[in-house]
Amino acid sequence: MAVMASTTNRPRMSAAARRRQLIGLLFVSPWLIGFMLWTIYPLISSLYYSFTRYDLLRPPVFIGLKNYIEIFTSDPNFGQVTYNTLYYVGLSAPLGVASAFLMATLLNTEMRGRSIFRAIFFFPAIVPAVVVAMVWQFLVNIQYGAINATLQSLGLPVIPFIANPAFAKPTIILIHMWAQGNAMVIFLATLQDVPRSLYEAATVDGANAWHKFWNVTIPMCTPVILFNLVMGLIYGFQNFTLPWLLTAGGPNQATEFYAIFLYRNAFAYLRMGKASALAWILFVVVVFFTILLFRTSARWVYYSSGDE
Repeated sequence: MAVMASTTNRPRMSAAARRRQLIGLLFVSPWLIGFMLWTIYPLISSLYYSFTRYDLLRPPVFIGLKNYIEIFTSDPNFGQVTYNTLYYVGLSAPLGVASAFLMATLLNTEMRGRSIFRAIFFFPAIVPAVVVAMVWQFLVNIQYGAINATLQSLGLPVIPFIANPAFAKPTIILIHMWAQGNAMVIFLATLQDVPRSLYEAATVDGANAWHKFWNVTIPMCTPVILFNLVMGLIYGFQNFTLPWLLTAGGPNQATEFYAIFLYRNAFAYLRMGKASALAWILFVVVVFFTILLFRTSARWVYYSSGDE
């Protein structure tokens, strides 16, 4: 009875308020419709297709967990793909953050032409991935690459950057470290917000440049380091464009990363059900590593209060 009384005593929305609410819903309806059509519906559809056998040509057939069982038990390539992906993510994410932080630290110092260097270092981030792949293909190719041509002119042996399985993944990681303009800009903005009073206090205490960098600069930037590390982790698991354009997963499956493997199953083998299962496995893995990273961040991320 008390619940019914509270419900009946609740003030009713006036006609003007209902009209404003309706107008607001009408304004956001294009986004809501797009979100339902291009995000929610594909998510639900892919989850359903992951339990089916579907080749785009015939109606999907429900087969339960067979796609997931096949991936983990009988797929001959899944182990190699998993190793390649974990190798790439485990090195590219921290090394990319480190290179971006180093570039931002160097560009935060007083030097002539600093704005020009900032533009140069940021430029790779705005160049399309196809252009980046073409440029690096010209640079690292074992037959006509500019780097190997220079080495040959100096009487040095050529380096099979993307022609040797042992060098292919490190080469892609180096290219990833080179194209860290976005993370560099974020780090640069963070470095400029570090209170100068902390450096002055460290100088009074007798700290040298290394002590200031290690005990002041890095701790004050750890929240942004965490952000860029999470973004690098998510990007690494989904990396497709550059390795596909440079090596197409070769040589000898050395750069057959998870996204390339998923693409092959979906559009080369027309196994949409298995590809959907791979996508959901990737989603779970990314969520797991992201949560793990956030759980461990309490040990090394420093959040300064507004009074400090």
